[in-house]
Amino acid sequence: MNWIPFASVFLAALAGTLATEPVARRVAVALGAVDMPSKRRVNVRPVPRMGGIAILCGLILACIVQYLGTTRLQWPVVLVPSPKLTVTYQGIAASVLAIFVVGAVDDVRQLKPLPKLLGQVAAASIAAASGLVIGDIVNPFAGGEIALGWLAYPITVIYLVAFANIINLIDGLDGLAAGITCISSFTMFVLAVLAHRMDAAALSIALCGATLGFLRYNFNPASIFMGDSGSLLLGFLLGVISLLSVARVAGLTTLLLPLVLAGIPIIDTFSAIVRRRRAHVSVGHADKGHIHHRLIEEGFDQRQAVVLIYLWTAALCLGAVVMTQVEPLPRILVLAFLVAMSALFAMRLKLFTPVLLHHYDTQGRDELIGPDDPEFEEEAHRQHMG
Repeated sequence: MNWIPFASVFLAALAGTLATEPVARRVAVALGAVDMPSKRRVNVRPVPRMGGIAILCGLILACIVQYLGTTRLQWPVVLVPSPKLTVTYQGIAASVLAIFVVGAVDDVRQLKPLPKLLGQVAAASIAAASGLVIGDIVNPFAGGEIALGWLAYPITVIYLVAFANIINLIDGLDGLAAGITCISSFTMFVLAVLAHRMDAAALSIALCGATLGFLRYNFNPASIFMGDSGSLLLGFLLGVISLLSVARVAGLTTLLLPLVLAGIPIIDTFSAIVRRRRAHVSVGHADKGHIHHRLIEEGFDQRQAVVLIYLWTAALCLGAVVMTQVEPLPRILVLAFLVAMSALFAMRLKLFTPVLLHHYDTQGRDELIGPDDPEFEEEAHRQHMG
């Protein structure tokens, strides 16, 4: 295999992101898209939050390099969909641009949840209408195939919206979301090459280069945050790549791989939902119980916490690669080990323990309090005894 095209695409995305980051920073400041320090935030000074602009520019440059290489240098054509999957790549590009616009508008205007969700659904619907859908699934119990029919479209939309949001939700420490995406996208590149899915391989290595370039400015201490324009874009692209890698008729293991690769964001999101439901607060109510918050409470600084999560991500990604190279029984054992390891880590960090409690103040008004409030321990003890 000729690795020059992939290396060129990677370097183009890396260089494009590095070169346009200062522009993204100035645009963010000009539009007022700046994160100010607060109790929930870890930054101690104002930081611009539209780094998604630089990431998108890096990806666009990578696409230009791939196009020039294919048309002028006789590089292999990569825009070839998997068998039985009819994909309109222009439509996929439009969906990626749409999710970026949704995130960028949110960075500037702070969209309410419903308009933001509708924008994400619209972007995912464009991708599904372009032929990027979850097709029939191999029945792991009775043999044959499970035909999804028209359900393939809403399931695909839900899948892509979920992927967009899991990266968005874990974007809480300098370099965390970008690093997780970089590791996951490189693993997707390896898996795509092994499966001879060149479109997924080219896009994943471009995403790897763009996120690595962004880490130059986003790792602690960050001079720019990716914002929703970046986090929604990254999560959405991971979902797109995972679907490009899957044939029209997919086995259960194939469908599990993206979930393993995105294991940490999924665990973080799921534990947040459980934690908030246990506290009887809205699922959308922010708290400080995410993985990175818990690690900092354990005494790790920002860099140490991020590196630990990188290592956890790398372990899951390595396990995903191993799962594709072994027989069914060892594959099940690898998956069981990864699930057990992650579950133990989650329990050790008390990810499912509520960090918000309802408390009635001296005037009888119901309020939400966190561990920083003096009444938290007393309220927690009272509710436990009750």
